[in-house]
Amino acid sequence: MSNNWSVNQLNHLEIGEVDVLELVKNYGTPLYVMDESKIRKQCKTFLNGFQHHIVKTEIIYASKAFLNLSMCELIKEEGLSLDVVSGGEMFTAIHSGFPVSKIFFHGNNKSVEELKMALEHRIGTIVIDNADEFNRLSLLVEKDRKIRVMLRINPGIDAHTHEYIRTTKNDSKFGVSIFDPKTLFLIQLIHNHPSFDFVGFHSHIGSQIFEENSFKELAVTNLKYCAHIQKQLGIEVKELNLGGGFGAHYTNEDHPFSLETFLPKILDTIHQESIGLGIKTPKILIEPGRAIVAEAGYTLYTISGTKETFGGKNFVFVDGSMADHIRTALYQAKYNASLGNRMMDKVEKNYTVTGKACETGDIIIKDIMLPIPKENDLLVVYSTGAYHYSMSSNYNRLLKPAVVFASNGKTKLVVKRETYQDLLRSDIRLGK
Repeated sequence: MSNNWSVNQLNHLEIGEVDVLELVKNYGTPLYVMDESKIRKQCKTFLNGFQHHIVKTEIIYASKAFLNLSMCELIKEEGLSLDVVSGGEMFTAIHSGFPVSKIFFHGNNKSVEELKMALEHRIGTIVIDNADEFNRLSLLVEKDRKIRVMLRINPGIDAHTHEYIRTTKNDSKFGVSIFDPKTLFLIQLIHNHPSFDFVGFHSHIGSQIFEENSFKELAVTNLKYCAHIQKQLGIEVKELNLGGGFGAHYTNEDHPFSLETFLPKILDTIHQESIGLGIKTPKILIEPGRAIVAEAGYTLYTISGTKETFGGKNFVFVDGSMADHIRTALYQAKYNASLGNRMMDKVEKNYTVTGKACETGDIIIKDIMLPIPKENDLLVVYSTGAYHYSMSSNYNRLLKPAVVFASNGKTKLVVKRETYQDLLRSDIRLGK
């Protein structure tokens, strides 16, 4: 995804044709800004690229990357389906008016209450994770009803990414292994259940993947398993969900492959492999999340000052923290940033950007060259559209930032900034 920002004559960064200082003036900092046009463009990239003259396809937005009511409405307008992994995400989607038939309910540990919600609202597809969940769902579904279900399988492919975001190691908590003989028995049970319409498999190898071959290996391995199921059980797999994990650009160390080239090519590979295996090519589904929103997101911070330690380390202090930017501490993720009000100034010194949290690990960017920052300068951190708002917290009783959509010179507040009163909303006094 190419950058969709520019620098104006005032030496200020513009996001969606809006000056960042205007954004700060109207909404304050810390502030999450999402370039709405960039999100919509990326949705179209997937929809237009993932098409084939024979193979049926479907694009499902992985909502855990970034979700609120406005995002649900945007995804609906762009014609994508929606993946939810919790009762909260499901509730948000339902109340946004998103078509329930296009919602896929995932998760490795769905509660009884969440499954009841999915059944009550007639969620389009429930992805069963394991045998216990199959039994739980079997007891909840009405006898005279037919629900669409898939089974999450684990093909044991090692995606070359951070350990915490790999999801198909043999000891992964997600899905059932294709190498476990008990999986065949579970598939037969699901297929034979009178209330289940078993349509196929879901799998996902991890996140932030830059190697095309990882996705090819996943597709081929899954297709071979589909052929095995057809031969052993006589069950035709109609749909195959290959998950997401497409990499996004954060720093110059990241090299995402071209989606425009890759998407049609993988569909050709899948079709040819299916022919070779003697099976009908299943409908192919993918679930991009990060790849749709990561590069469309920016976080704006106000700089309060700098400090040079006795040990020679240079800190920049901003008004945010790991509470609104956890990925550096959690995954050792790397980010780029600029002084949004001094975009073309000469970079002079290496800094560590840190925030307000009472933690040594409260690091937003470990090493970055910047112009000498001044008090009230504006720091802009790039590619924060995925897993920042979603993973934000109230650690240290810090307030969650607002979220703004910017596009074509206009802005729209889509999440209000929290207040101190919001912090107390669920608290109950001990009393006397």
